[in-house]
Formats: sequence, structure tokens, C-alpha cells
Amino acid sequence: MRKPYKTKLQAMKTQDFTYNLPEELIAQEPLSDRSSSRLLTLNRQTGAIEDKSFSQIIDFLKPNDILIFNNTKVINARLFGKKQTGGKIEVLVERVIDSKTVYAHVKSSKSPKAGAKLILEDEVIATVLGRKDELFHLEFDSEMTSLEILEQYGHVPLPPYIVRNDRESDKNRYQTVFAKTPGAVAAPTAGLHFDEDIIKSIAELGVEIGYVTLHVGAGTFQPVRVDDVQKHKMHSEVVEVTNDVCQKIAKAKEAGGRVIAVGTTVVRSLETAAKNGVLTPYSDETDIFIYPGYKFNVIDALLTNFHLPASTLLMLVSAFASKENIMHAYQHAVTGKYRFFSYGDAMLLY
Repeated sequence: MRKPYKTKLQAMKTQDFTYNLPEELIAQEPLSDRSSSRLLTLNRQTGAIEDKSFSQIIDFLKPNDILIFNNTKVINARLFGKKQTGGKIEVLVERVIDSKTVYAHVKSSKSPKAGAKLILEDEVIATVLGRKDELFHLEFDSEMTSLEILEQYGHVPLPPYIVRNDRESDKNRYQTVFAKTPGAVAAPTAGLHFDEDIIKSIAELGVEIGYVTLHVGAGTFQPVRVDDVQKHKMHSEVVEVTNDVCQKIAKAKEAGGRVIAVGTTVVRSLETAAKNGVLTPYSDETDIFIYPGYKFNVIDALLTNFHLPASTLLMLVSAFASKENIMHAYQHAVTGKYRFFSYGDAMLLY
């Protein structure tokens, strides 16, 4: 039985991590080119900020550095339908359990009970087997597997702050170019800025590339609902850090290179695998919660997008670069009209 991850520090309040964000700065669409985003760089030692374009990430990288990506693949996790009794429902699959069953959030006027039949996308029947906390255990009645059903009938699970219906183009743009292992219901958004050309240029610099897998859950969008940060209960997600990536990181560090995490999910993956101070292979669930006071064991720099106010992700970046620096940088980004959240601009903390 794994032990819960905790950070020991003085009490801090969730309201300390709020900031004012005009709605018009929340990106509703991706840019036409993945790598055409803006890039705010923040020196976490001095607090110095610079405004750059994302393509200039190349200028920051050096031979022997290693970039770590999350190669999870977003599944078409959202399904619409109705209960057998007629009431409308919306299903958001949180985790695929096996070829026939999933755990899912079900939104309806009245929660379906065990044994209830759900008619999804007019084509698929799902039976409610029961509940596990806020999640419903569903079983599909189909010759197709769970993943095949989602691939054929599901919708791209755009975040709640993107206030439009998903489109066919989102199947490509709300997915990294290196996505490989299906299972996420939210994209590892820092990776969305990379196209094949930039990745090729990075490799040609002598920069190593490695991959971890963390299947991002819908909990990533949930605000912290307690006043005392340390009382927040983190959601669990499936993560895999292979021996191969551990060896690549060790080799990079031995050569004097830096470990650059592309996204907070990579940070959580690596820090979970290094929870005893040494990075070792890991394949299990993680509920690691990183906030100011946490001692990082692996990463030297972090590329990330801008995060929701009072979110666990904002707390994570504040732990890495200090809350004072982060809040100053966010105010700079708001004033400079950077684009925020999943389809928004990027930030490099070093």
C-alpha cells in the first residue's frame, strides 16, 4: 500500500493563489501553428522576466540537456445521451478499466442508480454497475471495446473554460504530436506547442528526449475547495516512469545537462518516481500534491502553460519558482495580454 505524499510546511491559504484574469484572455481556439505561441521566461533565482516567442525555446537549450514529455493520448471521453427513462445525461469517462468497463462522471438531473441503462450517442448501451465515490462504474453492452466505442462515438473532452462545442479539428489540436498511450481526459498542454520541426531541431542540438506517461484526469481542472492548502485531497492518476527514461536522465545529469520537464504532469511523474530521493522506475497511481515548501528531486527547469487561479497546478509552479515570482509573472502576462490555459501561451521557469 503506497503512502500518501505530504509536504511539511507552515499553513497557507488557498486565497493566496488567486489572481484576476479577464475572460477575454482565456484562449478558446488554438493558434493556426502550434509553435507560434508566445513564451514568457522567468528566472526563478532573480525573478527576471522576458517576453519571447515559443520558437525561441531552442535558444535556451544546450547539448546534454534532456527534455521529458508526457506521451499520454487524450481519448474522446465525452458522450451524450439519455437514461432509459428519458432524462438527458452527459458522461465523461475518467478512466478505462478494461475492454468493457469504465469509471465516469455522469451529469444528469437525477443520478442514475445501479442497474440503470444509459443510451449513449443513440448507439451504445451502458449499464450502471455502481459507484466509487463521485465516479460511476459503467459497463458497455457492445462487441466493441471501451476504447473503440470512445474513438467512434466520443467527443473531445475540451476543458470547462473553453465555452464551445468540440470540433473535428480539436481531435488533432487537443493532442500532442507525440501522443502514444491512450488514457487521458485532458491534454498535457505544455506539449501542445511542439511540432515535428521543433522536435527535430531540438534533437539536432544534441538534446536528449525522454517520455513518461501520466493519464491526466478531469480532477486537474478542479479548484481547491478548502481554505487550508494542506487539507486538500489530491485526485489519483495513473503514471509510468520507465527504466529507460530513468537511465537517460541519469546520463544527462552525469554529463552536466539539465532535466527540463515539459508540463506539470511530467513534474508529478518524475517526483513521484523519486519520492525516496532517487529516481527509480515507477508504474502505479500517484496522488502527489506539490505546493510551496516542497523539495524537488529531479527537475531543473519547467515549461508550462498558465494555470487556473487557486489550482493545484498554480501551487506546483509556485513551489518551483516561488509564489512571489509566479504572481508577479502572471500579472505581467495579464498586462501583456498573453493567452491563458490549454490553448494559450507558454511559460518557461528556469
